[in-house]
Amino acid sequence: MLNYDPLACLPSSEELPDSDDTPVDNELQDLIPGLLKALLAMAWPERMDWFFGIDMGIYYDPDLPPIVPDGFLSLGVERFYDENLRPSYVLWEEKKLPILALEVVSQTYRGEYSTKKAEYARLGFLYYVAYNPFRRRKPRLEVYKLVNNAYELHDGNPVWLPEIGLGIGMERGTYLGIPREWLYWYDQQGQRLLTPQEQAKLAQQETQQAQQETQQAQQQAQLAQQRAQLLAERLRSLGIDPDSLS
Repeated sequence: MLNYDPLACLPSSEELPDSDDTPVDNELQDLIPGLLKALLAMAWPERMDWFFGIDMGIYYDPDLPPIVPDGFLSLGVERFYDENLRPSYVLWEEKKLPILALEVVSQTYRGEYSTKKAEYARLGFLYYVAYNPFRRRKPRLEVYKLVNNAYELHDGNPVWLPEIGLGIGMERGTYLGIPREWLYWYDQQGQRLLTPQEQAKLAQQETQQAQQETQQAQQQAQLAQQRAQLLAERLRSLGIDPDSLS
């Protein structure tokens, strides 16, 4: 009897382009997702059940071109297959829809508030995050959650995402030497996760503080020893043997 496997007839991730080859027109479209991915790598160093893609094609239909968010997070999948990493994200291989899609809006709109948003909702992405650094009158950061097949806007900064176990928000900071407003992950208490550079600086400061405390303790011990020697000499000058007092 012939066994037919329909998945075997579909193209694999190695056979599909990794993106739609549309160049980004704003450097932030790479840097902001890159920061979020770096923060996750620091927050979840032991976890191997997540993947964060940047400008990577998500294939959901073998007959249609992929949808390519600036960034997306998927949970419950392998973090990496091998040293060559993922060439693309293929749903019929991963069997897991990403839980969050991120779009960093440039001065040239590409459907971030219309067609792309509708497509993410149709596919079933639980969260859709749109960040527009050029907005002045409207919120620059919008976080949507899929409720009854439609996106509902969630207010706040940061916005807590219980299914992910982190919040997402924006604030000014410095990343790669660039001072500006960035997107960050936050813990449940609303404290933002530190960047790799900030963690390295904090570790350096803690090391320096420990060294200073050690040096102060050594100085205090040396001073105490000097005082003890002076006291012993004074006792001897009075005809008292300090060793007999112990």
